[in-house]
Order: sequence, then structure tokens, then C-alpha cells
Amino acid sequence: MHSPWSRRTFLLTTGGSALALTASGLLPSDEAEAAVAADEYAALRAKWRTLILGEGFSPTAEPFKSRLAALGTTARELRATMAPAAGSLWPDASYADPDPDTDQESYGYSANMVTGYSRLSTMAQAYRQEGTGLTGDAGLKADILTGLDHLHTQVYNETQARFGNWYSWQIGAPQSLLDICVLMYDQLSATQVANYCKTVDHFVPDSAVGSYTGTSTGANRVDLCRVLALRGVVGADAAKIALARDALSPVFPYVTSGDGLYTDGSFIQHTTVPYTGSYGSVMLGGLGMLFSLLRGSSWEVTDTKKQIIFDAVEKAWAPFIYNGLVMDGVAGRAISRGLSISDATRTQADDHRRGHPIMSAVVLLGQGASAAENARWRGLVKGWMRRDYYSPPLSDSSLGLTALARLKGVEDDASVSAIAEPTGHRIFPDMARATHRRPGWAASISMADPRITYYETGNGENLRGWHTGSGMLYWWGDTYANGQYSDAFWPTVDPYRLPGSTASRKALADAAGGDWGASRPDVKWVGGASDGQRASIGQYLKGLQSTLRAKKSWFCLDDAIVCLGAGIVCTDGTAVETTVENRNLGPTGTAPFQVDGLTKPTTAPWSASLSGAKWAHIGGHGGYVFPRGATVKALREERSGKWSDINKGGATTALARKYLTMYVDHGTAPTNGTYAYVLMPGASAAQTAARSADAGWLQVLVNSDSQQGVSVPSIGFTGVNFWLGGTAGKLTASAPCSVQISEKSDGTAVICVSDPMRARTSLTLTWNRAVSAVTAKPATVTSAVTGASLQLTFGDLSGTKGAGQRISVKLGSSS
Repeated sequence: MHSPWSRRTFLLTTGGSALALTASGLLPSDEAEAAVAADEYAALRAKWRTLILGEGFSPTAEPFKSRLAALGTTARELRATMAPAAGSLWPDASYADPDPDTDQESYGYSANMVTGYSRLSTMAQAYRQEGTGLTGDAGLKADILTGLDHLHTQVYNETQARFGNWYSWQIGAPQSLLDICVLMYDQLSATQVANYCKTVDHFVPDSAVGSYTGTSTGANRVDLCRVLALRGVVGADAAKIALARDALSPVFPYVTSGDGLYTDGSFIQHTTVPYTGSYGSVMLGGLGMLFSLLRGSSWEVTDTKKQIIFDAVEKAWAPFIYNGLVMDGVAGRAISRGLSISDATRTQADDHRRGHPIMSAVVLLGQGASAAENARWRGLVKGWMRRDYYSPPLSDSSLGLTALARLKGVEDDASVSAIAEPTGHRIFPDMARATHRRPGWAASISMADPRITYYETGNGENLRGWHTGSGMLYWWGDTYANGQYSDAFWPTVDPYRLPGSTASRKALADAAGGDWGASRPDVKWVGGASDGQRASIGQYLKGLQSTLRAKKSWFCLDDAIVCLGAGIVCTDGTAVETTVENRNLGPTGTAPFQVDGLTKPTTAPWSASLSGAKWAHIGGHGGYVFPRGATVKALREERSGKWSDINKGGATTALARKYLTMYVDHGTAPTNGTYAYVLMPGASAAQTAARSADAGWLQVLVNSDSQQGVSVPSIGFTGVNFWLGGTAGKLTASAPCSVQISEKSDGTAVICVSDPMRARTSLTLTWNRAVSAVTAKPATVTSAVTGASLQLTFGDLSGTKGAGQRISVKLGSSS
């Protein structure tokens, strides 16, 4: 006799004991098979609830007690302001688009629909979490269910046509809806569950992951798979879960173009945008959650290529995390998401708050990695947490309770030792980025080329990021200046004077160049060569919507970065400038400023033209040396701006910050402008002065439109970027290439050669230095002649886009 119980009643009553009842003969086998399957769905729902709500923490202990109380307060406020009406669930979030299409206005309306589901999700979390003061509250439950039915009836149902942003319909709304369904599953009727699943099927059909193209790649693909997997869990649909699992596989392999992970550690989204710190964070976090959800189930992810994701933790993500922040050069348009006009908590997003979720994702991902990987990653995370003095992760109010619990678990784990920041250099040629880490500081360089956009705007975001790819040089200290780009930098900085960049002052319109990274320069020489510690980096720069042309080089050394510029031409009829530095000193900053030992005024506004300057120093930051002297313009100013200036969804509150700026003015019609300076992060005034006085420390071999190169004899460094073939010091190249040489105290040297243009099929490089033997060389070196000089003949160098081909040699007597 079959059981008269419904599946839901059976599961609630048995608590998942179907197998035991079958073995005892109390449940027929067909009912048992269905019940066992239902048990697995129930287990997946329970696991997802844990992934949403967190585990392993006491609701009465800090920092969780306060956070849970705040969650309860937010939920109460949302309940109090919820007012179901035609076209809205909250009065400030109307989704009633009078002219539904895909313009910016419609994007806003579709985003308001997502806001409705997101707020209901917050309320559902307050209902399920202990310690919110609303746990199990009957009135809150009723309001959540009312809100769900209202949104379903009015806007998010299987008869509704999409308008606005596709993301709202396929990812934003269904993710929050399905999370609520899991949290409130026992309070939903079978009809409600069926209706919501039908809606998700309408907007996210199986075909959404049918091909790995368009909006179904990288982080977006992972988000879509999350929707499909949860749709299967909520609706007890094994095929949906299997589809989600299988649709993850195209995310894993390395790519050679478009979206995804590259073998050099690059991560691209939207085809042309370096996005490790934003979309990459979403992808890493989403994969961690899905791997965890499906682990041990009938749908476990078994594709062996998922190891590529594990490898990428240290290959792709870790190089861009420093003291808990993730570098803005790989955050795309997210840099403009500071204060949102719709955020009642007034919590500012920044590089630190973007870094913290990545750290949590690494901890979660580690639970499915090898024991060695998991242990090392926890050590990395503990190190990042402990060094983040500017924005301690455990005090991050924007960090979800789940992420907070993971990080607190690492902090409290006495078996985990914090791993120190590494030193070294990494070039990411597939996204035109480089990072340089030294004891006490770190830096990164952002460039653009035919594959990588100048910058990304879209959805009304990052409207003035025009020159972030024009050689912007970011840097941070270990115990200072970690808020340099966090503290309202982006809405207040002069967007034409980004540190390190060369730019025309030609006025650009907001979102100039087009949405989604549409504009890219048609220049191929972007990249460099590195031995993993030092580097020669170069960018052939063409300005956005400008006639500007320039050759820019960075030679990344042990305690400094040597910056050269040459061949600077422009006919825009406006000033052309290279910004040596534009330091954000905060709301009241008065950092002392010296030039050649003379202290300059600390009041603002102040400006001066520093003729023949040899060196400069900003107290609490670092030093700057100008070889052979330079005319540099300097100014202190207070700049004001609003987040809404650079992001249409940004807060309209005016902000002000003090800046200390140094720049080289190339004039309004430069025909061969140049510059040369040395950045010394963290150096004292005395150290800066001493470096300037040491005439033998740096030799600028050449700084022209054809070659740029330097030699630092005291550390055995030579670096040359050959824009064209020619001679620089003791090096002669037959064709364009980048070269970096490190001579060591043991009588050996390492030579690195790359072709940033990715096209060279032959090259001859001659080093006028006695070499007794070549001890190691790649297959591309077809001939190596030693003696009074070394001659290397390369075959196909088109694949040496990264650090370069590495040749090890034994040196002879110096000539």
C-alpha cells in the first residue's frame, strides 16, 4: 500500500530517513527512489542555505552580533517602507517602464526590479538568521511572501517581455529569487514554487548556456550556471542541475582570445577588458559556491580542467591583491562604484572592499582543492588580512556574513601562519598589465593595445576613465598610502592627470569612445621582458580620440621604477602632459613637499614651475629623481567632485580631497617631447637626495622615438625597448623587441628577450660583452656565438609576448 503522504510532508516527517524505511519494508521501492532523490534535493537546499547564511560562528559573539543586529534593523526598515503598488514594491524603486526598450532609462527600470528581489532577500536572511531580532517572525514572513507574489504578478513572470538590461532578467533577479526560495522553501506553497520556476525557465532557458558566446562566457556563464543549478534544486529537476554542472566546463580551459583565463594569468571579460578584480571576483566566488554545493552529490563537478581555476588563485588573482586590496587596474568600470545613490547605508565600495570577497572566495575554493593548496591559500589570506590596516576585513560592513565567517575562521585558526607579501615582477601581456612587488611597496602599470581597451564604460558607469590605459602607474606602500585610490580618488582626481599617464588636455565627452570597451588603439608594441624580479616594460601610446603619439617605458628595479618618455607628438591644439605624480592627500592632507632640499608651501592653492629640478620628495610617500634635471610643474589644490559625476547611479554628495601634483608640460604642439624620472616609493628625503647626487647609479643609454634604454651598473641591470632596430649602449637589435639583462655577482647573466608585437619571425641581438658560454637557451635561439661579444639569432619570436625567452650565460672578462 502506497504512502498517502506528499513528498514534502514525508521529508519533513522522516528527516531524510528514506533509505532506512525502505530497508525495514515500510516504504515501497518506487516511493523510496523518489524519496531518496528528494532527500538529495533537500540536502542541496540545506547546503545552499549554509552558503548564503554562513556557519561556524556564534550569533552572540562579535563581530557577528552587531552585524546580525544591523541586518535586523535593515530588514525592519525595508518592511516599514515596502508599499506594494502598481509598478513598484518600494516607492523609490519603480519598475514600470513607460517606454520599455534597451536604453539607459530602461536599464534603470530593470535594475529596480532586481532591487526589489534583493531587498526581499535581505528580509529573508533576517528571517532565517539567528540574532537578528526577526528570526522566524510571522509578520516578516507574510511580508516576504506578499512581496514575492507582487513581483511575480506584476513584472517577473513567464508572460513578461524583457526590457532594459539583460543581466537583470537572467542573473540579477533570478539569483535573488532562487536564494529566497531556498531560504523560505518550507513557507512556500507548491504553486508558488512552480510559478517561480516557470518564470526562471522563461528568462533563463537551457539555450542560455547552449553556446559559449556573447553574454554567456566567463563570470556571466558562472552566474547563469548558478541560476540553472538553483532552479534545479528548488524545482527538484535533476536535468537542470546536470546542465548547470556541464555548462561550467567551457569556463575552465585557458583561452587565446576573448573572455576567460589566459596562460599568462590574465583574465578578460567583455572581450577587451582586464577584469580580475571585478568580474573575475564574481567568477571565482561563483565557482567556489557551485563546487561546494555539488561536492559529494550526484552532480559533483568532476571535469579535471577545474584544476586550472585552482592554479589561477596564485597565478591570476594573488598578483593583484596587496594588503587586502585588489588593484584598480583590473577592476574595469567598477572603480566608479563608490557611493551609490540607492544605498541607504552609505557604504563606499573601493579597492579594499573589492579585495575582501576575493579573499573569502579563495578560502571557500580551498575546501575543494588539495590539502597543500588549501593550507597555503589560508596562509595567503591570513597575511592579506593582517596587513590590511586601512580597511580591516573583519570590520568590512559590506562583507556578507558568510564571507565574514570564513575570514574569521582563518584569523582564529592557530595552525595557519600568515604568508608574507612576495617580491617579484609579473607581466600580463594578454591584458596589457604588469605588477611589480618589492619589500615595502608594490606597483602596477595599465596600458592599452589592439586587444585591450583604453577603458570600459557602460550602464552609465566609469564615464571619465578615458586615460586609465594611457600608462597609469599605481603604487602602494606596505604600511602607508593604502587608501591612495580608496579615499574618493576617482570622483575627485583630475581625469586628465592620472599618475604615470601621458595625455592630451583635449576635452573628452563623458563615455568618450563608446560603451563596453569599444575603443582600442591600433598599436601593437605593448609589453616587455622580465626575469621575474626586474623588467623592461614599454607602451607605444596613441591617445583616445586624439592625435597624441608617444613611446613610454618603465624599467622596474629593486627600489625604484625608471620612467622614460620620448617621441611625444600631438596636434590637438591643447596642452600635452605627462603626470609624474598626482598624490591623493585626503580631505585635509598637508604632506610636506621638498624640491632640491627646499621646502615648498603646504597651503592650497599653490603652484610653481620648478626649473632644473633634480629631485623632489613628498613626506610620507616617496621620492622622485629627475636625471640631468627637468622643468616640472607642481601644484597643491583641493579638488571636489561627486560619484554621480562618473557614475549615473552614484551619490550626489559633493566630496573634496587635497592633491599634490607634479607633471611635465610638453606644450600644445610637441614634435618630439621627452621626459625622464625615477620613482622611489617609500624613500626618505635624504635617500632621494643621495640617489640624485649619485651620477653613476643610472645611465640613460637612449631615450628616443626609436629606442629607450637604461643601465644600472651597481645591480647589473640593462633594459632596452627597441621600438625599431638599432643600438642602445652595448646592445644592438636587428628588429623591434624588448630586452632585459641581469648580470649576477657569480659571473653569470640572464638575458630575457620578447617580441611584444607578437609578429617577429627572425631577430639578431648582439651584446657587446664578453661571454664564455651559453649555459641554457630556448629552442627559438637558432644560433649563439660567444667570445668578445655575444650574438643571438632567434627564429620565431611571435609567441614571446610574455616575460620573454630566457637565455643563461657565463660571462667572460669585461671588455
